[in-house]
Amino acid sequence: MTTAARGPAGKGDRPFLQRRWGRLIWLVPALIVVAALVVLLAHWLRAQPAVADFLTTYPGHSELPDDAPVGFPAWLRWQHFLNAFFLVALVRTGLTLRARQRPRMFWQRDNTRFVRTRAAPRRMSIHLWLHLTVDALWIANGVVYVVLLFATGQWVRIVPTSWDIVPNAISAGLQYASLDWPTENGWANYNALQLLSYALTVFVAAPLAFVTGLRMSSAWSERWTRASRAFPEPLARAVHFPVMVYFVGFTIVHVTLVLATGALRNLGHMYWGTDEVSWAGFAVFAVSIAVLVATWTLVKPAVVKPIARLWGTVTER
Repeated sequence: MTTAARGPAGKGDRPFLQRRWGRLIWLVPALIVVAALVVLLAHWLRAQPAVADFLTTYPGHSELPDDAPVGFPAWLRWQHFLNAFFLVALVRTGLTLRARQRPRMFWQRDNTRFVRTRAAPRRMSIHLWLHLTVDALWIANGVVYVVLLFATGQWVRIVPTSWDIVPNAISAGLQYASLDWPTENGWANYNALQLLSYALTVFVAAPLAFVTGLRMSSAWSERWTRASRAFPEPLARAVHFPVMVYFVGFTIVHVTLVLATGALRNLGHMYWGTDEVSWAGFAVFAVSIAVLVATWTLVKPAVVKPIARLWGTVTER
């Protein structure tokens, strides 16, 4: 009896440890060892008298002005959810585009609708159209957020106003590393590391995502030759993906700390607008997570097609 010769092994035929993710499995024990060493080092440092005095002088947060707002108004809670919603959709569509899957559907602007223009309509994959559309909504939401942030005085809670933010951030980092975490009072004041991370996300990472995304999009005119030379598209692509990775990492750390440092109270702050410990905020949080999971699942051409048709013509391969 003879057996047919087998062709080259596909990805599914390879042992797990020979696949791309399987080869990275060694990172898990390595990260555990590194984390344990960091915790031990932090505990040793905190046992030193000079470091103990430093932690007493700089407890981990800067004092806010007396008239700083307290709590989370309704507009801020809605902005928080909308930002999460748009970010999930952006990451989902961004990963699809990065995978370079062959699109089955294409979208093309209809110049006879809404705004008449002589510019030739550009044909693009429906994935790219959705990514750019969600990006525009995310930017619009961000502009509203920043305007309200400064109009209501909430900006003092996420913008450093004193240089003592630096030693306080070091103090907070050492406390986190030792697993003896800073005292949480997010209803009134964030610790220094929280404040810096929020400022970095809002005023650095978000604008970088916008500018690099704009450079790679069809909205960037070929006539902007000088700007194109100063900011080439390959540079924009090299920055855009790491920024997305930053947002994913920030979200993971943010949610982990929210749940680990008093979940019911923290969720009540942002999802129910109260400083009391109750299950109401958790219930709203659970519903919002269900919406985000559904968004991730439903971002598919078949679902997006009727929406895209409202703004142009959709064709299939």
